[in-house]
Amino acid sequence: MPLKTKPRKRRLKVAVTLLSGLLPVLLGSFILYMQAGRALVQHAQETAEEAIRQFELMLDNTAQAAHELLPLAGQSCLDVNLALREQVTRRPFVRSTNLMWDDTIYCSSLFGDYHEKVASGGYAGGRLLLMKGNPVTPDTALLVYRIEDGKRGALATLDGYHLSNVLRLIGRHTLLILQVGNNWLTADGHVQEGTLPDFSVAQSMLKSTRYDFSVAAGFPDGETWRYMTNEYPTLFSLLIFFGVISGAIGHVLQKRSNSPTLEMQRALDAVEFVPYFQAVVHGDSKKLSGIEVLMRWNHPKEGLVRPDLFIPFAEHSGLIVPMTRSLMQQTATLLGPLSGSFTEPFHIGINITASHCQNLDLIQDCRQFLGAFAPGSIHLVLELTERELFEPTELTHQLFDQLHELGVMFAIDDFGTGHSSLGYLRQFNVDFLKIDQSFVAMIGIDTPSSHILDTIIQLARKLELSMVAEGVETQEQSDYLTAHNVNFQQGFLFGRPMPGAEFISALSDH
Repeated sequence: MPLKTKPRKRRLKVAVTLLSGLLPVLLGSFILYMQAGRALVQHAQETAEEAIRQFELMLDNTAQAAHELLPLAGQSCLDVNLALREQVTRRPFVRSTNLMWDDTIYCSSLFGDYHEKVASGGYAGGRLLLMKGNPVTPDTALLVYRIEDGKRGALATLDGYHLSNVLRLIGRHTLLILQVGNNWLTADGHVQEGTLPDFSVAQSMLKSTRYDFSVAAGFPDGETWRYMTNEYPTLFSLLIFFGVISGAIGHVLQKRSNSPTLEMQRALDAVEFVPYFQAVVHGDSKKLSGIEVLMRWNHPKEGLVRPDLFIPFAEHSGLIVPMTRSLMQQTATLLGPLSGSFTEPFHIGINITASHCQNLDLIQDCRQFLGAFAPGSIHLVLELTERELFEPTELTHQLFDQLHELGVMFAIDDFGTGHSSLGYLRQFNVDFLKIDQSFVAMIGIDTPSSHILDTIIQLARKLELSMVAEGVETQEQSDYLTAHNVNFQQGFLFGRPMPGAEFISALSDH
């Protein structure tokens, strides 16, 4: 049975699909969240500005009453009491008026003659005081406006109901606080003292330029999300729609990107990758010396698939290792029973790539392969292809050394065409050079390539390496290679690649 590779984990596919769908939703939600935050900040500032305008209008009315009464301070309460009450009647926000002499209230619109000492230190800017209430209405807030001229003074009080009403009506969706000095008033009409509370979202603090008070505006925690759901329902629906579309596209792309791998995995499990054998002959006698094992895909629908259409992808996906293992097992099953009849060691060449050198499993594969043949009946030659670069790491050297100890030999495939062929000669202990067919095809033609062939042959001689010429198709090419003492030849002149069973039948007939 061929080795089965682990398919890509389903959880990873689901995660990628979910991420594809969630990414536009999350990114869009983040953008909407930032936009909602900016909108709330702007809304809080505009609300605070409107509250300040309203409070200034109310204080203008209250201050005007105090200024008109100030010249009357010092006169008897009996004479001016009517004037005090007239101001309360005429001014819509004024709750009461008072006259002072020497920091003492002596006349009130509510009580007439009155006597109460006033401490000027509690007034913000010497003019405004926010109170929780007075003896008449202890639970109703008051805002007192005070003005003095020497010993004379006048007070006008603004009803806290109007203040809290402004906070409540203007800030229907906003938390508003009026601050005067160290005291502050909320929309419920309660006056508190100390540090202002922090608003979780879009806190804004504005100060009046005409009176000594400030307004704080903001929103409670979670207001940004509530604003988004209320203001952007259509955009949220679009985000979800695009998320679904993006997730579907991600799922389809994953299936498309993985479908060749899945199909090749299916073919591997179904043993559709089969060995084809091409003869290799001695250069002088032209007798059969061995074979190169080539991989073909016997697809149930497409028929025989060319190796150049699937081998590169198999290498890229990592399936080339189990595919090679399956090829070795099938070859051993076909040729192993015949090995007892081999009169001399039979060369069997199998291609390997850099992917085979990621671990030492290839040693066990080769040991099992050699064990299927009679001892000493074959020479296993691993041909290093150059589609992937072999790195001269400690692991690679260890792998090659142990394989050499098993009697495995190495060849550089398509020598002269890869960017690393000469490097392999220096870094690895190889036994064969396989001359690429492009140089063999130039025999008899006066081109630079024909001279390169001679150079390669001379290099192999100096390095004492055996040579295999690939792509021999004409007798002229064969004679030239024989004259130049090339050890082995391979090509259509001696036989095309054929299925294993057909090759064995031809071998028996021969």
